[in-house]
Amino acid sequence: MDVVLLDDSFAFDGYTPRNDPLGGPEKGLVYLAEALARRGHAVTVYNRCEQAVTCADVAWRPIDDGLPETADLLIALRHAELLDAVAARHRMLWLVTPASILKRADAAAAMERHPATPLLFMGPTHRATWDGPDERAKIVLPGVAPAYLKSEAPAGYWPSRAIVTTHPRMDLDWLIDRWTEKIEPLIKGSELHIYSGSLYAGSQDRTMDPSLRPLLDQAQAAAGQGVKVMRPLADHDMAEVYRRARVHLYPGAEREVYASTLAESQATGLPAVARRLGAAQERITDGRSGFLTPDDDAFVNCAVLCLKEDIVYRGRSKDAFQMQRGRTWDDAAAEIEAMAA
Repeated sequence: MDVVLLDDSFAFDGYTPRNDPLGGPEKGLVYLAEALARRGHAVTVYNRCEQAVTCADVAWRPIDDGLPETADLLIALRHAELLDAVAARHRMLWLVTPASILKRADAAAAMERHPATPLLFMGPTHRATWDGPDERAKIVLPGVAPAYLKSEAPAGYWPSRAIVTTHPRMDLDWLIDRWTEKIEPLIKGSELHIYSGSLYAGSQDRTMDPSLRPLLDQAQAAAGQGVKVMRPLADHDMAEVYRRARVHLYPGAEREVYASTLAESQATGLPAVARRLGAAQERITDGRSGFLTPDDDAFVNCAVLCLKEDIVYRGRSKDAFQMQRGRTWDDAAAEIEAMAA
């Protein structure tokens, strides 16, 4: 098939996740495109990339330089309006946010123009945000980026280090409070490493969203209790970060539909502790690869156990590594291919 993927967000291409940090939906686009190419399809991504390149047999082209007239399969990322861009035998809209985005005027109009187009959701939590016809909703579980699947199992007893990757607005302030008031006082010398591009930019006196300044101030004020703001890294390096930590602390959010970094850290064998909210519930096998907690006290207690008790860490780490690596982007590509058959 001649496959076209469309995205109008920002500049990236197939080389980006190999060299720089990249968000979960954008990485998904990269690796889905490559998986489709491996299956013998001619795959082109049109997005905001700065120049035409080819990576892993996928052609990347600037979207403003023009689009093809036709394709066998068109996959539009995020925005329903992109479904109008190319005449295709099969069209699919790959959603990466709650389906409420489809109620905006331009998106709703595009949906009416393409009433039979399947909507691709990333899991049951995501699917639950859609109140339209059941026959349009298709769940295609995301794969895990290759760098995390290639990593070796953790070896050794790592320091009492916790990793945080949540978006700062998804209750990072709550998590820092739990750390400074409850967790760190029980494990002196433990560290909380917050991986956030926006907060790291602010910590280096570069431009950041002013609304995030209180969160950066809160994190920096807790430096004496092991809180550090870190620069996000490319996949290969983040896999090593996960392998050398004791726990991934994840607040979670009701409206979160992906939790990609949680899936990645689980695949490297890093146990996780999360609240029972949103997509985080689909990424952790409770009691095996980590803990899904019902309240603040349980969250704190499970975090302390992973940081302090070797037997708890080792068991959860082993199960995460053995149980959470089974989903690849090749699996997702095969399912999408079957839909377009």
